[in-house]
Amino acid sequence: MNSEPVKAGSEPQGDATSSNKGQLTNVITRLFVKVGVLPILVVIAVAIFASASENFLTARNLMNLLRQSSYLVMVSIGQMFVLLTAGFDLSVGTIIALSSVVGASTMASIYAAFPDAVHLAILAGIAAGVGVGLVVGYINGIGVAHFHVSPFVMTLGISSIGFGIALYLTGGSPVYGMPMAFGDTFGFGNVLGLPTPILFALLMTIVAMIIVNRTRLGRYFYAVGGNINAARLSGINTHKTLILAYLLCASFAAMAGMLITARLDTGEANIGAAMPLESIAACVIAGVSLRGGIGRVEHVVLGAVFISLVQNGMNLTRVESYLQTVVIGALLIFAVIVDQLRIRLRARLGAH
Repeated sequence: MNSEPVKAGSEPQGDATSSNKGQLTNVITRLFVKVGVLPILVVIAVAIFASASENFLTARNLMNLLRQSSYLVMVSIGQMFVLLTAGFDLSVGTIIALSSVVGASTMASIYAAFPDAVHLAILAGIAAGVGVGLVVGYINGIGVAHFHVSPFVMTLGISSIGFGIALYLTGGSPVYGMPMAFGDTFGFGNVLGLPTPILFALLMTIVAMIIVNRTRLGRYFYAVGGNINAARLSGINTHKTLILAYLLCASFAAMAGMLITARLDTGEANIGAAMPLESIAACVIAGVSLRGGIGRVEHVVLGAVFISLVQNGMNLTRVESYLQTVVIGALLIFAVIVDQLRIRLRARLGAH
């Protein structure tokens, strides 16, 4: 007699529970589509490394982490410009190497000829280093935009050529003879209590956010990456947009190359080899779609800091460098899988 009312009363309660679970799942899904998995990974990584090493959360190590991540932040932001247009740049490592070699050689030559013209030597070296990077970026843009070469093939080929040129120019030896003021200012200097590389990373982040969020060019990047044919039909000069994307990517990588050169106090032809993988991993794990048209600068900055955080934590816990490359590669694969999942969920939510 009493069982029927209890059963009848339990059905609405079950429906309410099911409804609450459905709402919670929907909220989590939408949050995942919007934010991605990166914040969760950052929390997990911090917890693991903090428990594994007592030095991880010290102020000195955290400042060192931010300084180390500054270079990757700059390269990753540049990489994001290209990814937004549904391309990618495998030559950022070459750009770093060439800018280092050409910039250091120019600086050393002028300083040797005019020892009193320290500032002239530094400015000329930086201009030469960034200039050669822009040349590489322009070649990449022309190949992709006008000759319709696949970004993978174009930038991979340029990467091989560039590294060969850098090694030829130096004979495989480091370039010395730069003014001490260059390294003291841009490699080890501080401005307002912040290391110079961190300050440059902050400034370039602000510039990138203005370009992406406040300019017509930024909207064009998203439009070209979303649908290049529709962008062309709407009146966007897609060739110019693609070239500018690769030029911006090259300029950010070249500036990072000059700052690394200042830190090393030598021009090196073999630096930057890991930057293509790490910058793409930082972007993709931050939610930048490999299919183009999706991505935010602030997320990319967090993605680059996360990659550096993982490397820093593995160094403190004495993980071998060979295994570190395995971890970064695994993170890239994981990020691509997550990216595909987000695309499917976004399409499903859009259908509803």
